[in-house]
Amino acid sequence: NAEYMGGAVVSTRCSETYTGGSRVGLLAGWIPLPWQRGYRSPRTAIQPGLRPGDCWPFRGASGYLVVQLSGVVRVSGVTVDHLPRELSPTGESDSAPRRFSVWGLSGESDTEGFLLGGFVYEASGHPTQTFSVTDPLIDPATHRPDGFRFIELRIESNHGNLVFTCLYRFRVHGKLIAP
Repeated sequence: NAEYMGGAVVSTRCSETYTGGSRVGLLAGWIPLPWQRGYRSPRTAIQPGLRPGDCWPFRGASGYLVVQLSGVVRVSGVTVDHLPRELSPTGESDSAPRRFSVWGLSGESDTEGFLLGGFVYEASGHPTQTFSVTDPLIDPATHRPDGFRFIELRIESNHGNLVFTCLYRFRVHGKLIAP
C-alpha cells in the first residue's frame, strides 16, 4: 500500500469526511452502511481493500485529497478503484467518483499546482481503472518541475450521489527520481 511505500495523506488538505449523521446514508431497514460503523479517514484511500464500506466517504459530489509521496516522482499515471456494482449493498455506484483531475504540487501549501490530466472514471467499467499522464517530462519553456512530491486529486463530480462520494483507492504510478 502507499503508506508502506512511504506515502501519506496531507490531512489538512482534504475534503470533509462524511460521517452519516442522519438516515440518508442508510439502507432499507435502517441498517448502517459498513463505513458508518467506524470512522474512515482519508488514509483509507491509500490503503488496499475493496470490501463494501472500505472507502473514504467525503461530503458532497466533489472534493479533494492531497498525498505526499515517498520522494520526488515523475508521474506516469494514476489508478482509481471503486467497489464493483455487484458487491454494493445498494446495487448502485452513484457514489463513485466520475470526473476528476490530478495535479502535481510544488509543496504542501501550493494551492494552484500543475495539471497532470483530467479523467473520467466509468462506473460501468472495470472497478480498477488506470489513467496515463501525458508529457510527464520537464518543459524547458515553462520550467515545470520534472517530478512532484505532492499530488492532489480533485474530484469534480460523482455518478449522481449529492450527499457523499466514496473514494475506495487512489494510487500514483511513476519513477522515483529523488528521495
